[in-house]
Amino acid sequence: MNDKTEACLLFDIDGTLVDTDHIHLAAFNTVTSDYGVSVDAETYKAVVSGRMNDVILQELLPHVPANEHGAIGRRKEALFREMANEMKPLAGLIELLDWADRVKLRYAAVTNAPRENAALVLSSLKATERFSAVVIAEDLAHPKPHPLPYLTGLRRLNGNADRSVAFEDSKAGVSSAHAAGLGVVGITTSLDGSVLKATGASVTAPDYHDPELKRFIKDRTGKS
Repeated sequence: MNDKTEACLLFDIDGTLVDTDHIHLAAFNTVTSDYGVSVDAETYKAVVSGRMNDVILQELLPHVPANEHGAIGRRKEALFREMANEMKPLAGLIELLDWADRVKLRYAAVTNAPRENAALVLSSLKATERFSAVVIAEDLAHPKPHPLPYLTGLRRLNGNADRSVAFEDSKAGVSSAHAAGLGVVGITTSLDGSVLKATGASVTAPDYHDPELKRFIKDRTGKS
C-alpha cells in the first residue's frame, strides 16, 4: 500500500517555542496568594508544568471549592497575558522553522494552553501564519498526557508518526507525544534531561542550536 503520509514537526508552545515558565509562575503566585498558597519553582515543576488548570488547581487549592477553580484559572491566564508583553523565541527556533520551510516540512503547534495564550505567543513571534495547524487541548476530549492532542496534530498535517518529531518541555507533553508514536526532543527549559528521557524523550537539548537535536530531526524526517 502506498503511504502518502508525510514527515512533520509538532511543537508544544510554553517552554518550547518561548521560555514562559517565569511568567506563569508569577501569575500563579499572584492568584494563589489570595488563598494562602505560594508556588515555588519545585512545586511549579511537579504540579504545574504542562498540565491543565483544572488538574493544577485541584492540587494547589484543595481547600477551595472546585466550582471556583474555573474562575481562578481564567484570572491566572488573563494575568499571564498581561505580564507576557515581551517574548523571545528560544535560541535557534526561527532558524529551524526557516529550514523546515526550505525542505517543505510542515509544522504545527500542540498545546494544553488556552487558545488566547497560544495566539498571543505565536503572534509575538510573528509566526501565526507559519504554522499549518494549532491544536488546542481544550477543544479535544482529552488533553496531554493523553496522546490525542498529538494524534490530532498528525492527522491535521497528514503526518507519519514514524518520520515525525515533537518538541516538548514537560512530562505530560513528552508522555503525550511518545504515546502517539512520535520521536520526542525534550527541551530542558523546565526539567532536567534525565527526567524527560525517563518519560519518553529520545534526545534532550537546551535549545534548537544543539547539534544532537539537529541530527535527530534530520535522521527522523529524512530531510537534510
